Amino acid sequence: MRLVAVSSIQENVFLAENVLNSKGQILLKAGAELTPPIVKRLYSLGISYLYIEDARTDDIYIRPVLTEGTRREALCVMSEAFNQLKKDLSADSPKFGFHKMEKKFVSVVRDIIRQIRSRKEAIDLLTHLYAHDDYIFTHSLNVTIYTLALSMKLKNLTPKQTEEIGLGAMLHDVGKMLIPLAILKKPSKLTSDEFTIVKSHTELGFELLRKEHGLPLTAAHCALQHHERLNGSGYPRGLKGNEIHIFGKMIGIADVYDAVTSNRIYRKAMLPHEGMEILYAGSGTEFETEYIEKFRKAIVMYPTGLTVWLTDGRKGIVCEQNEHVSDRPVLLILEEDGHNLKVPYKVNLAVETTVFIKETDTTLSGT
Repeated sequence: MRLVAVSSIQENVFLAENVLNSKGQILLKAGAELTPPIVKRLYSLGISYLYIEDARTDDIYIRPVLTEGTRREALCVMSEAFNQLKKDLSADSPKFGFHKMEKKFVSVVRDIIRQIRSRKEAIDLLTHLYAHDDYIFTHSLNVTIYTLALSMKLKNLTPKQTEEIGLGAMLHDVGKMLIPLAILKKPSKLTSDEFTIVKSHTELGFELLRKEHGLPLTAAHCALQHHERLNGSGYPRGLKGNEIHIFGKMIGIADVYDAVTSNRIYRKAMLPHEGMEILYAGSGTEFETEYIEKFRKAIVMYPTGLTVWLTDGRKGIVCEQNEHVSDRPVLLILEEDGHNLKVPYKVNLAVETTVFIKETDTTLSGT
């Protein structure tokens, strides 16, 4: 299989992996022909990249970060809790009701921790492959996965703290349930007043979570502080440096990364290495440099199946990941000197250190 941008899909192309909605249900089965109307519909659902069939890359396998069962359970738990909160908004003081679902939340977080910890590979989480019909839920789950992966690279958090930051990441955007949907889904630029309303989700989330029995107060601070920045340019309080809890710093990185690598109404998704460039631009000023470096090692920079163009002119597809160097994958070279190879061969960029990836999602001859 091969990973391609939905916008570049041409005729006579077939889907290699199921397309799922945010509840884990199949929207389009593997093997389906990607006709123009289907491609247009998938893109409108927030899917910007797909795996397509390619006989030359049939043996490429992508191991999912979470089992479908765990992913589905996590989304269902969030959906149930968040939607109940929506129903209660008519009350004078709406409550989140975490205590009613504490066991479910804790169970899901522990399951995610176990599955991430069991991986030897970096996180290859292409969120583009899921329809973002409920963005807040898919985003919250992705941020949880990225945050936990980062926490395991830091190696200085206790199991209890790891569980707490997992809960905090899953609930970091709960305040958005109190923001008008018309503003959250507005396709054009927000007005100053609208942006002020959106920013209030941090304090609204904090007020909801800090009163919850059974929920660590640190989880409430995750909701409050995930938009704070080292240099004081963040919100809601303009905290600086060590005034920001480490959980807020970590979730802030995961939150930005998932936001820029996900398709939105107003912006096309970036590829992982492009998302990392955004984080690096704020390294040391907005984000902790140490955390950025650890995060880079926790995620896959060039997803398996992605077509790349090397500085020496060769083109190929990412077929394997190197455990300790996420930006130097193994490639299957399919094209050399502008011609398709009858016998493709592998190149390990961790070994061939003088060659670099200069372009991604490039077009191959004969495709």
